[in-house]
Amino acid sequence: METFMETTVSMPRIGDHAPEFKAITTQGEINFPKDYSGKWVILFSHPADFTPVCTSEFMTFAKMEPEFNALNCQLVGLSIDGLYSHIAWLRTIKEKIEFKGMKNIEVNFPLIEDITMNVAKKYGMIQPGESSTKAVRAVFFIDPKGIIRAIIYYPLSMGRNFDELKRALIAMQTADAFSIATPADWRPGDDVIVPTAGSCGVAKDRMDHQNDMTCYDWFFCTRPLSVDQIKTK
Repeated sequence: METFMETTVSMPRIGDHAPEFKAITTQGEINFPKDYSGKWVILFSHPADFTPVCTSEFMTFAKMEPEFNALNCQLVGLSIDGLYSHIAWLRTIKEKIEFKGMKNIEVNFPLIEDITMNVAKKYGMIQPGESSTKAVRAVFFIDPKGIIRAIIYYPLSMGRNFDELKRALIAMQTADAFSIATPADWRPGDDVIVPTAGSCGVAKDRMDHQNDMTCYDWFFCTRPLSVDQIKTK
């Protein structure tokens, strides 16, 4: 719990169950996260409809939605605007906005109506030090069991890096599938980090049985993991 200007902000943490809620969206009513059981979800907030940074982000999310879906990941957006504002804004994006070669972009993932700020407050998306009337750019990665696995926050003025959002998703899925960790700046196809050996002897035993493993010291060992291997999982 953190307190800003006598306002308590509840912050769900990595490893917590995603707070439950029901909401009206541009794609109908959802029961979150129950409706997404068995899938990864990126739940993200934006400050307001009809704003330029948010428009660029929604166009990018919509363009990349098939890529996220192919990774068993669904997108769910939120702002504290009403449903009719959402609908009008998304229609404007499709009919009028062209940006970085993107045009006629249709947003098909749900955008939550949150006039009461109920959902935004549950997820700590309202940061009074930044704005008490708009949600910041929060991103929650939620796994198929409904557990929060990663959280990224951006200020109102800065658009998100979507390559990083996709990279983070793939990294977490790869770590789960192969029981490994990923080093700094990891991309699919790069070497991955194997679990800490615990002692020099254990590391040597592993190297005897895994010719493809490289140990820089007892605590730092890597091995190759190809893009094809990742895709098979």
